[in-house]
Amino acid sequence: MTAAITAQPERWIVHVDLDAFFASVEEFLNSSLRGKPIVVGGTPQGRGVVASASYAARAFGVRSAMPVAQALRLCPHLVIVRGHYDRYGEFSDQIMQILDEFTPVMEQVSIDEAFLDITGCERLWGTPRQTAERIRTRVASEVGLPISLGVASTKLVAKIACSQGKPNGLVMVPRNEEARYLAPLSVQELWGVGKVTAAKLQAQGIHKIGDLQRLDQNELTARFGDAGAWLYRSSLGIDSSSVSPDRERRSVSHETTFAQDVAEREPLRRTILEMSDHLARQLRERRLVGGTVRLKLRTADFDTFTRQRALEQPTDRAEVINSAAAQLLDSNWAPGTRLRLIGVGVSGLLDGAGYQLGLFDDSDQRAIRLANALDEIHKRFGSRAITRASLLRRRRDEPDEPLGD
Repeated sequence: MTAAITAQPERWIVHVDLDAFFASVEEFLNSSLRGKPIVVGGTPQGRGVVASASYAARAFGVRSAMPVAQALRLCPHLVIVRGHYDRYGEFSDQIMQILDEFTPVMEQVSIDEAFLDITGCERLWGTPRQTAERIRTRVASEVGLPISLGVASTKLVAKIACSQGKPNGLVMVPRNEEARYLAPLSVQELWGVGKVTAAKLQAQGIHKIGDLQRLDQNELTARFGDAGAWLYRSSLGIDSSSVSPDRERRSVSHETTFAQDVAEREPLRRTILEMSDHLARQLRERRLVGGTVRLKLRTADFDTFTRQRALEQPTDRAEVINSAAAQLLDSNWAPGTRLRLIGVGVSGLLDGAGYQLGLFDDSDQRAIRLANALDEIHKRFGSRAITRASLLRRRRDEPDEPLGD
């Protein structure tokens, strides 16, 4: 007797991207900003950069990572919002929880981006397009933010489709139509092709993805080495990579670019302390501990270097992170050397679920209880509800309200 062969369900991937995420959250929090050209970023009186731009601002050519001063030249009536960074994580967590209800195979790529493998979910949610529509409807009704979605048989094509549908769009690429869909798009739309690679391709007359499709794989390999085979497969939409729900975040970090170069120890130490507080809260929110502290410095001449220190034991405490980062600063920075950027990161992340009070002495127990209490205050009343006395002077200089017309 021959055993019946069960057909495998067709693979379907959804890529979800939150549109202009930081800017969209600010519009949600302050309805008077809706429809206006706004950016989340630093002050224009120096080196502040755009962290996020609304689509109304993008219409003027404003883009993320652009200096705020340049953005203002492009759009003089631009509204600059300093940002509620503590709230962005809250909104992201809400949305990721919704996505997780649709499939257990969900991979969060960043704070505002995720892949979902919805293969075999038709009985629960309907067709792949209907599933994507359900996701968008729930996010809009329960969170109030716009999202874009791409649906395809591979992660590569789903991501490109999502990008093409922005803002607030839903694009589905039918199975076996991947190559036809990609053909008219710029080669720079391919995941992993940046400006440098695109320029090399364009120099050889390859401007569209369809130009790649018309070349023989051996010819591409001869021109570009191992990357040639990858370019050929990608141009046809071939991508075997899977959605990885167990993907671990390897590090958390925070950095700031100063409005003016800083050459004094006190403001640098104060900035390190503030970033250490921020990182420690992130770790505790995710129930993680880190074993290595990293310091990043960029001088006025744009020389950038990083140094790191391994801890005696993994931690989620700001005092420990701050102490290690401050020691790295003292060991690797000469007073008077002007810095334009400083950053602190924690890597070597481990599950902190077993971080028990009973393992520590009385002073450690008190510090952990205090940190937990402060976390609860921040969660209920916002990150500015309570702060260290040493940071008050800096906080007074930072406006909470949007700047601009």
